[in-house]
Amino acid sequence: MTPETLTQPAETPDTQRVRRPRLHHVSIKTRDVQAIVDWYELVIGSRVMFRFDGGAWITNDDANHRMAIFTAPSFVDDDERLTRTGLHHIGYEYPNLDDLLATYVRLKAGGVLPGACLDHGPSTSFYYFDPDGNGVELQADNYGSWEKSSDFVLHDPRFRADPIGKPVNPDLMVAARDQGMSAAEIHERAYRGEMPPAAPHDLRLPL
Repeated sequence: MTPETLTQPAETPDTQRVRRPRLHHVSIKTRDVQAIVDWYELVIGSRVMFRFDGGAWITNDDANHRMAIFTAPSFVDDDERLTRTGLHHIGYEYPNLDDLLATYVRLKAGGVLPGACLDHGPSTSFYYFDPDGNGVELQADNYGSWEKSSDFVLHDPRFRADPIGKPVNPDLMVAARDQGMSAAEIHERAYRGEMPPAAPHDLRLPL
C-alpha cells in the first residue's frame, strides 16, 4: 500500500460537549385541524406545507414546517386544562415594537384580541389563545438586541423585583407611537405603569 492510498482516520467526535440545537417546531393535537390552520394563517402568516387525514404541517418561514398538527377521532377536549400542568404558550418574536403594534392593530380589526399584554422589562409581549386555548406569545425585544435584554435580566434590580412586569394597554401604546413617541420611551413609560390596561388581563393561569 502506497502512502497515497492511506486515508486519515476519522476524527473522534467529542461526545462530552453540549451541542445546542435550534428549536425547529412544535406539535399540537386538535379536534378541528382547519380551525387551527386558519387561525395561525391569520395571526402569524403560516401556510400549509402538507395536509393529510391525520393533520397538517404548517410553516411561516422557509422551514419545511414549524408546527405539526394532529387529529384523531379519540381526541377529547380537557375542560380542566386551566389547572393542568404542561405547555402554557409558544412565543414568536418580531424585530421591533412597530411590527408588534401593527400586528395588534391588524388582528384587532379581524376580531382577534390578546388575553393579556405585558411589558416584562426585557420584552413587550401580547398573549393570544388559539381556538383550542393554546397560548401564543407575540413579543418584541425592548432593547433591540438579545445581548442588551439579557444584561437587563441578569443585572437590573427592577427585573429581580418584578420578573413578570407591568400589564399594559396596547391601544395607548399604538396611540403613543402614532404621535411619534419612540419605542424606547413607550417601553419606559409602560414599564413604569403609565399605560395600564383598561380591563383585567387574563394569562389563563389559575390564581
